Amino acid sequence: PDPALAAPEMVVRDGVRVLREPVHPEPTLIVCGCGHIGAALVGFASALGFRVVAADDRRDFADPARLPGAAEVLCDDLRRVAGTVPSGPDTYWVIVTRGHRNDGRVLAEVIGRESAYVGMIGSRRKVRLIREGLRDEGVTDERIARVHAPIGLAIGARTPQEIALAIAAQLVAVRRLGRSL
Repeated sequence: PDPALAAPEMVVRDGVRVLREPVHPEPTLIVCGCGHIGAALVGFASALGFRVVAADDRRDFADPARLPGAAEVLCDDLRRVAGTVPSGPDTYWVIVTRGHRNDGRVLAEVIGRESAYVGMIGSRRKVRLIREGLRDEGVTDERIARVHAPIGLAIGARTPQEIALAIAAQLVAVRRLGRSL
């Protein structure tokens, strides 16, 4: 976000006072993985003004009844979702799948796409291994550095809801400040 356009302001153009008010596109959050953390994040993010697309490859988890805040729920291979769902400067990706291998595969699809944010859950060891694997596949250090991992603000979160809250807070920081705290 451009801080110069963060609030409405009166300007004079050709001798006429005009109210200039920024209109920002609605940000889209794509949650890859709808387990406990992903489901909680869907609720927080939709309440914070994100258009949420929730995706999981398990029918029981990609159930709109479990994800009432989602604008769209996809039950599909997560690599396919990561490679085909539209992504742009107002798109935020959160990768919280059920396993290390799935997270790495989804990240490999997303990392080269235009986005405002890419975050992946995981221990420091898991994140290090995935980053090394991406480097071995030729992904640049610049692209790898854009990935928020481990994900979320450091608030001492332990439960799925607390972890989802930490992630949601980081999404707001990136959205409003252009960076994480």
